[in-house]
Amino acid sequence: MHLTTNALVLREVDYKESDKILTLLTQSEGKIAASARGCRKKGSPISSACQLLTWGEFTLYEFKGRWSVKETASERLFDGVRADLDKLALASYIAEVTESLAEEGQPEPALLSVTLNCLHALDKLDTPLAQVKTAFEWRTMALAGYEPQIERCGICLREQPERPHIHLGEGMLHCAACRDGLAEGASMPLTTAALSALRHVVWGPRNRLLAFRLDEGGLRHLSQASEAYLMARLERGFRTLDFYKQLRPEG
Repeated sequence: MHLTTNALVLREVDYKESDKILTLLTQSEGKIAASARGCRKKGSPISSACQLLTWGEFTLYEFKGRWSVKETASERLFDGVRADLDKLALASYIAEVTESLAEEGQPEPALLSVTLNCLHALDKLDTPLAQVKTAFEWRTMALAGYEPQIERCGICLREQPERPHIHLGEGMLHCAACRDGLAEGASMPLTTAALSALRHVVWGPRNRLLAFRLDEGGLRHLSQASEAYLMARLERGFRTLDFYKQLRPEG
């Protein structure tokens, strides 16, 4: 069986002397693993596309339930990301989260779109890295079935909670004074402006994902909350996030 599809390389692992095992998020088949034989050899025609964070067209063939790369054509290498260590670290974290959320063999058009949009922002736009990171975290959590309940305070039902917080375990918005009405566990504070930005990120159109503005304090609150929420929901850490935070400890 042969398959030609566009795909994003989410992960690469060196294998044997000159091969790689790639994790691809494809347009038509979702996440799949594919071997790229000989791609590490000098002059290999498929080497350019068989790199982490490359977007391109892949022709794959399946034999005995395993996919292999036959031909490639690179379309985006995100050179602006590769030239900046901070951006590369954040993009690698985005790829690792996407890989963890994508289902094997299940098309993920919305997840793929959000991931590509955020990589494009890192590559071409002058958007603060913390803004890209928090928008990606909140939107992908919503896509994965962990959309926070942010319509109103979950206890007193105010649409604009007083001193808003979000409870990590229950994913529920609440006023600071209503905290005792929820279960044990951490709650993260948000500013009023950060709450408005959160509603935009979760509910707004994908092509406007990053179309919000926050001051430094509001962005810091939103980013800290999104990271904590993702960690709590997925119950795991990410080595790429650890590296990113070593580079940018203020995040």
